[in-house]
Amino acid sequence: MKSDILLQIKPQIMMRSELAMDTLDNVLKKTHRGKLREEDGGGSRRIVCPLDPKHTVSEDKLQKHLKKCNSREKAKPVYFVQNINAGSADGDETLRQVSLSELSRTELETLVDKLKTAFKGLQCDLEDSVQSHPALHDELHNPKNGDSAHKHLKQQSSILGHMEELGLLGRGRCFVEFGAGRGKLSHWIHEALKTCEHLKTCEDLQLLLVERCSTRFKVDGKHQDAGVQFERLQVDIQHLDLSKVPLLCEKKLPLVGVGKHLCGAATDLALRCLLETAGQSEEEEPPHKRLRPSEPRSGGGLGSAPTGCGPGPVLGLTVALCCHHRCDWRHYVGQQFFLQRGLGAREFSAFCRMSSWATCGLRPTNQRGDGEEHEPAEETDAVNGFLSASEREQLGRLCKQLIDHGRCHFLQMKGFSSKLTRYISSDITLENVLLTAVPLTPHSS
Repeated sequence: MKSDILLQIKPQIMMRSELAMDTLDNVLKKTHRGKLREEDGGGSRRIVCPLDPKHTVSEDKLQKHLKKCNSREKAKPVYFVQNINAGSADGDETLRQVSLSELSRTELETLVDKLKTAFKGLQCDLEDSVQSHPALHDELHNPKNGDSAHKHLKQQSSILGHMEELGLLGRGRCFVEFGAGRGKLSHWIHEALKTCEHLKTCEDLQLLLVERCSTRFKVDGKHQDAGVQFERLQVDIQHLDLSKVPLLCEKKLPLVGVGKHLCGAATDLALRCLLETAGQSEEEEPPHKRLRPSEPRSGGGLGSAPTGCGPGPVLGLTVALCCHHRCDWRHYVGQQFFLQRGLGAREFSAFCRMSSWATCGLRPTNQRGDGEEHEPAEETDAVNGFLSASEREQLGRLCKQLIDHGRCHFLQMKGFSSKLTRYISSDITLENVLLTAVPLTPHSS
């Protein structure tokens, strides 16, 4: 009986197998259709796109493709001003980067002595202050979140807690998130201000997200609340003139700068963008109707800012710092601070490399490749035999703090009271320092 059944179904099985093979052959042929046509002498051969070598295009369709290629040069938005936040191009900023492994022991000892001398009179011990905010309570206790998501939530909760403590978290203002990525920090700021108590004020709320890269899975597009404006600018902070952003010129709401793991020089660019160029405004053509950032305007730019306008005053900032090894002397806002201590571009470059000692080899396995925004530091610069691992870690932290004290000095010169705080435990992230600042003289509401 069984053998008869097998004899009956065997032809059906063979037919299905042959059909599957035919389908696979068709797929392969379609996949390599361009190659097959070229070999057969039919169709147009594919060439590398002259705008982006990462993709190819049919040669006979090249001109049409160049007009719509995503890598083509696009009209610059009105708020794009080349290198407006880059800092001065004069001086020694073009020094060749020298690896610490290339330095002699005597040169390293001299650098260590200069570091310790420069740190005299500065605060070495940072305050530990891990805060939280009720807006993230439910999500922090959601069992569906994995370890990586939980770590980011704890950091965001602490940042919001510090903002609340400083009086920065409220409606009637515009939050500018630098290095926004998917926009999660702005999302939680919005969620924190959705409570009934805040909604009773009926004050407007603006959230401006700045990110130079095209980002997938953005969360800011999901918010459609009345009285809340989300806007995303795809531009490098280095070239962003906040005084020309149409959204900020509409209602001139006070500004609050925020950022979570704003890597290296991006922190300096953001500080300069917020505190130096935000209030600048140049005479332009008569006012235009405000356009969406994606809409072209006459003159080759995008969007339009009213004449002689600018954003409101800066109420403060909260920025989680990281990746000091990626800082750059030209962009660094604390140059004056370094020069006052007899240090220059050469020492700054060396201290940036030495700063990686604070985390080099100390990052736990669960903190590697977990999707954190910052890049891991190089772990090959430490000179074995000269300093112990604990000594290198201590010196690395001193380098980070010295660079950050230069930023605090810049903020003080701009009329702000600043503070460096360990806002989260080191088992969550080794880059756990938060820079906060509020005006020395509060703005009248």
